[in-house]
Amino acid sequence: MRVRVVHARTMPEAMRMLTEELGPNAVLLSSRRVAGGFQATGGLETDLPEEPLSPALPISAPGGFDLGPTEAELPRRAMRELSAGPGQKDGEAAALGFHGIPEELRTRLLGGPLEAMLSATLRFGRLPELGSRPLLLAGPPGAGKTLTTMKLAARHVLGGGEPPLIVNTDQQRPGAAEQLTGVAELLKAHLAQARNPAAALQAIALRPPGGAVLIDTSGMDPFDADQARLLLTLIATTRANVALVMPCGLDPAEASELGRAFRALGATHLVPTRLEATRRLGGIISAAAAADLVLSEGGASNLITEGLMALSPDWLAERLRRQTHAPPRASPSSPTSAAKPEEPRQNGLLRFEAVTQNGDPDR
Repeated sequence: MRVRVVHARTMPEAMRMLTEELGPNAVLLSSRRVAGGFQATGGLETDLPEEPLSPALPISAPGGFDLGPTEAELPRRAMRELSAGPGQKDGEAAALGFHGIPEELRTRLLGGPLEAMLSATLRFGRLPELGSRPLLLAGPPGAGKTLTTMKLAARHVLGGGEPPLIVNTDQQRPGAAEQLTGVAELLKAHLAQARNPAAALQAIALRPPGGAVLIDTSGMDPFDADQARLLLTLIATTRANVALVMPCGLDPAEASELGRAFRALGATHLVPTRLEATRRLGGIISAAAAADLVLSEGGASNLITEGLMALSPDWLAERLRRQTHAPPRASPSSPTSAAKPEEPRQNGLLRFEAVTQNGDPDR
């Protein structure tokens, strides 16, 4: 990997310098404030492996893994088997078992066509519109709340909206403030650092009427009374809509308990993350069913400009049958498919990965 460190007066200027030196595919590895401006470290991968990392898990374009003998053979073969008639339900039962979906829920989903049963069992829908009320992102540590906040902010601006107010209440991780500062600079968004609910309310009160507000919170344990009380106070004070950000791959029983706990605190929507890196979705489906949370949109990339993908019964059924963690394909109606302004794409200011020095965007 080629690595460059640049110093600039503003974060956009630093990003321009990295883009000029490394090209439009450069990724931002880290950034921090220094005397006189910002220091940014960027990298460009130049030595990509030519062979799959493991013969059992061949790499398939555009970057995910398929379980099977070849990259393309398994999905086609699986779909032929599933459409063969009598064996379809057996194949679906095996697929749901592979994903770790609990027996009772699995039996319910096998009661009819999978797409129809997913639609009848789970709730699907868009995240609440930004503007009327703040949108607060909550979840356990390392779930991807900060990255999701940045994706939503970027999507709002690239979709033609006014730059939102981003309220950072995570005072435990200095890296979260650095990440949000860089993105706010790029998007010309306002960033408020709020140490308590009162400070968050004061920042929101200063926004333009109808302006969009995103609230990023620290990772918390909803079963800890003090942490739960603090989050509940923040939600009540800001009158925010609440989305639970939860990583895929959790144990279904643990995920269900987390879902119900955050639901009790006010969460109404569920945003699954790490869809591109997790093969089993039983935890996410169990949490949505147990807590009656709306499966809205999911994160399947560390790239901020790739945004979130709208989830649907059809997409989820296909993903469950395939038993793979290949990146989901956004449909034309997906909010991620909105046209992006040409200038940010050309100068590369928004073409970077939100990663900290340890490579985790929200840990």
